[in-house]
Amino acid sequence: QVSGSAWAECPNGVESAANVYITEVSQLNTSEARGEELLEQVEEIVAISGKPKVNLIGHSHGGPTIRYVAAVSPNLIASATSVGAPHKGSATADFIRNVPPGSAGEVLLAGIVNGLGTLINFLSGSSSTSPQNALGALESLNSQGAAVFNAKYPQGLPTTACGEGAYSVGGVRYYSWSGTSPVTNILDPSDLLLGASALTFNGEANDGLVGRCSSHLGKVIRDNYRMNHLDEVNQTLGLTSLFETDPVTVYRQHANRLKNDGL
Repeated sequence: QVSGSAWAECPNGVESAANVYITEVSQLNTSEARGEELLEQVEEIVAISGKPKVNLIGHSHGGPTIRYVAAVSPNLIASATSVGAPHKGSATADFIRNVPPGSAGEVLLAGIVNGLGTLINFLSGSSSTSPQNALGALESLNSQGAAVFNAKYPQGLPTTACGEGAYSVGGVRYYSWSGTSPVTNILDPSDLLLGASALTFNGEANDGLVGRCSSHLGKVIRDNYRMNHLDEVNQTLGLTSLFETDPVTVYRQHANRLKNDGL
């Protein structure tokens, strides 16, 4: 998931709330393919808004997707914020990738994941008609594929195992945050799935699909929210932890942060 925003000026010179534009890319595809889809929409947003740059926010695979756009067209991007994104790959994707390539199991797995992508596309009300490419997404999200992508587009990535990356590269500011609690609300059925997928991390702190250190990009706002991978975008049905800041508030705080940073 990815979104972009551009600040608007009121007639009296006082800044109003951000104009938020929701973008649509393939649910399942390579980071580069998704990035090209997003870039087209960013160019359109800049033209419509009249603003020279936008602030991008990307969740999950949206993280590498917005990184691609920021890397190839930094002149259009004020900031790129990653939320629960697997910049160094996901242990869950590595686990799935153990299915032998070209095997009947891989064909079955691809069919299931492609179907899931189509379902997500429908439930989200997306009008995107882009084809689903489960194996392409898997290759982008496992550690080997992420390393190849990172070699091409290293902007904002930490140079240490679990540190912060450069806060600003090529005029683009980089931020990130993530959670480390796979199970947060017993009423949320999706917690069962994330609790199971968390086992693939062998004890590493994670949100159910992304490890804590893998989520780091640029300035790390926080990497241990009591949130799982879906809580980070206020799903499912807002059933998040009662003992953590509401996810919507976290996004509002970040909007204020961007504004205070002059973005």
